[in-house]
This record gives sequence, C-alpha cells and structure tokens, in this order.
Amino acid sequence: MTKPSLRFSTLDKTTFFKTLNKRVNHYFRTERLKRTGNHRLYLKACIMFSLLVIPFVLILTVSMPQWLLLLLVVVTGVGMAGVGMNVMHDGNHDAFSSRKWVNKLMGSSIYLLAGNVYNWKVQHNVLHHTFTNIKDYDEDIDAGRIIRFSKHAKWFAMHRFQKYYSVLLYGLLTINWAVTTDFKQMRNYLKRRLSYGKFPNPAKQWTILVISKVCYYALWIVLPLLVLDVVWWKVPLGFFIMHYTAGIILSVVFQLAHVVPKTAMIKPDKEGVLAHTWAVHQLYTTANFAPKNKFISWYTGGLNHQIEHHIFPHISHIHYGKIAKIVKQTALEFNLPYNEYKTTRKAIIAHFKQLTMLGVKPATI
Repeated sequence: MTKPSLRFSTLDKTTFFKTLNKRVNHYFRTERLKRTGNHRLYLKACIMFSLLVIPFVLILTVSMPQWLLLLLVVVTGVGMAGVGMNVMHDGNHDAFSSRKWVNKLMGSSIYLLAGNVYNWKVQHNVLHHTFTNIKDYDEDIDAGRIIRFSKHAKWFAMHRFQKYYSVLLYGLLTINWAVTTDFKQMRNYLKRRLSYGKFPNPAKQWTILVISKVCYYALWIVLPLLVLDVVWWKVPLGFFIMHYTAGIILSVVFQLAHVVPKTAMIKPDKEGVLAHTWAVHQLYTTANFAPKNKFISWYTGGLNHQIEHHIFPHISHIHYGKIAKIVKQTALEFNLPYNEYKTTRKAIIAHFKQLTMLGVKPATI
C-alpha cells in the first residue's frame, strides 16, 4: 500500500531556522573554517580503520591463544562501529571532505561493514532525516512486531518484556544488513523509486549489491576458513561476535537520540500535514546525550550531538561541539525544546524507561 505524502508546516512563526542558519554561517565565516572535516577527522579515520583492520590481520597471521583471538574479534567490532559512525556516516552525508571523490570513497566504507550505499542513503538521509520519529515513514523506529518504539505502533503482549529482551536484539543490527536487510530494502526502495539525488539504474544497483556481498563474505568468512587452523564453526561464531559488538554500539547510540522520554513521536493530521517546520520538527524528535564527554563525542562521531546533526547533516561532526552552543541558545530564545541528557548513563536509563512505558498495554477508550 502506498503511503500518503506528508507535508511539513511552511509557516515558521518564530523564524527559528532562519536565525539559526544565519548564526551558524557567521560562526564558520568568522572562524574561517570549512564545514567539512579537517586533519582531526583524517587522523581519527586512520585510527578507526586501524581498529577494524589490524586485529583482523593479526587474527589471520599470528598464532595466539583462543582468549586473545576472542578479544581481537571484539576489538574488530568496536572498529567496525567506529568506522561507521566516524567515516562512513560523514562520507555519505558529503561532510567528510570538500572533495566529492573523497566523500564517495569514505562513504563506500559501508561495504566493509556489510551495508550498501544506495540503501543507506535512502533509509538514513532521506527517510530518517526527513521524517524523524514518524511511524511508517522513519524506518529507524520500525522493528516490526518484536519491539514497540512508538506509541503509535500496535501493542502486543510480548512488549511487556521488551525492556528485558530488546538489548539482546540490538546486537543483530549489522548482521541483519549482511544477511537480509539490504536485499529487502533494495527491492522496496527501487519499487517505490526512492533515491537520494538522481534515481539510479536498478540493474546497476542489484549488480553492486550482489558483488559487494560476495566480496564481503569472501573477506570475512571464506578467507579465515582457508587461513586459520581452527574448527570451522569458530569462524562464523567470530563473525557473529564481531557484528554483535558493532550492532550493540550502533543501536544503543541511535536509541539514546530518538527513543527516550524527552523526544516526541509525531503523528500528522488527517491531511498529512505536520505541526511544525522541518527544522523545528527535529528539535521535538531528537535528543543529545553526554554533550561534554570528550571520549563519547570522539568515538561516536559526534552522534551524541544528534540535534546539531539532524539540523545540519552536511556539517562534519567535528564541529558539533562548537555549534551546539549556538543551536541551544537559539532554541531557548525561541522557546523551543532542546532535549539533552547530561550523561550516557542517564540517557540509557531514560531509554529503558521509555521501553517500559511503551510496553504497557495502552488504555482503550
């Protein structure tokens, strides 16, 4: 069934975004900074790729105890999440570099993480960034029946226990990319003629998907099976642990930004019109966490500053800490929400409180 078109309000009574955009532009102009990455980001990209690649190379080439192999598998998962949040994410938002080919190259690192550029840009850049926290439009809050992320989603009895089992499922995020999600998304998105920019050639996209998956499994499963002197089942087990580590990190970072009590789950009116302009909508549906924690900001690629990222997705995350002061001040001046949790711990607690609330059977009228 075709989803009805949604329209954001075109009336910004507060002129919030116009004022904010002017102030952010002034910041970059006076500081003489590019909005894209710089040497700090390039250095971090090297570190993240090292966390992903070096442990894998050591596993393939150095004889070591089983416990150390397991530790390196986990580190590889940490690196996988790090590349996703710091390199791939900025690249596919055209924020990593002012050079188009560099953004394309860095964005293509998603193929090392089991994903697909076309699918990711549609699902993330188009659907999530446009229709944040709107059921049936933002796929990031759609976990099927198993987890209820929105008060507008249908309730099932098993949701009473989702606060307990949800975190176990979070780790399956990236391995689902590798196995089923990409194929389902590509079929769906091409059928709906969705794209980020010019609509691509479907045959070309299917070819890229199949070849990239073959290469991916050849690298991460076939090669270790050929090289390592271990029982065969330990290779797919290590593959699963690597992905589960990355999946837990990536899923939790996302949930802390959108599925917490301070953020709203928005529903359009009967005509498909939303109450706010796009920029104001992002303030209501997004939250920051641990904004002053330098390590969290560094490792998550600034995704703890989701408000800034959602309003300015083409600005590299290395600038979020600075422009956050401008965004917060402007939002408060215009009496608009600026949702944040001071620490990661408080945000995690808030997320599971939200899951608990959404797990309660809704009252019937």
